[in-house]
Amino acid sequence: MKTKIIEIQDKKIKEEIATEILYDLPEWFGLPDSTRTYIEESKNLPFIACYFEERLAGFIVLKETGQECSEIFVMGVLKEFHKKGVGKALNRAYENLAREMGYIYSQVKTVQSGHYREYDITNEFYRAMGYSELECFPDMWDEWNPCQIYVKYLGKR
Repeated sequence: MKTKIIEIQDKKIKEEIATEILYDLPEWFGLPDSTRTYIEESKNLPFIACYFEERLAGFIVLKETGQECSEIFVMGVLKEFHKKGVGKALNRAYENLAREMGYIYSQVKTVQSGHYREYDITNEFYRAMGYSELECFPDMWDEWNPCQIYVKYLGKR
């Protein structure tokens, strides 16, 4: 596998990458206001891009949620690169960055399994990356999208 991981600093490039990828994934990012929020907020957060054989394949964004905890704020992998190790490479880079920044826990929020096939795949991915279910908030987003929170211990400082 020929993946290249790059931390992106330039806000305009972050916006371009997030826009290209999120709008290519309407099954996961189909709410325009929510998608725009992800794009806008990502410009000001630690942002990692993955290139597969020189082509943009995906990105992941880190957000602090507490003194010792970061969160995968948003992650997207173009469909043509699913099941090619891009998500795993992005997750590894995110966890390394989180540790470097001093975080010992990570969390991610997604739609609970059993509601949409696409989110069942997302849940399987996070479990495969070592995340454990913490809690589900049935009304955090809305009644059709119960918010499942996963957590992972990253190690001591």
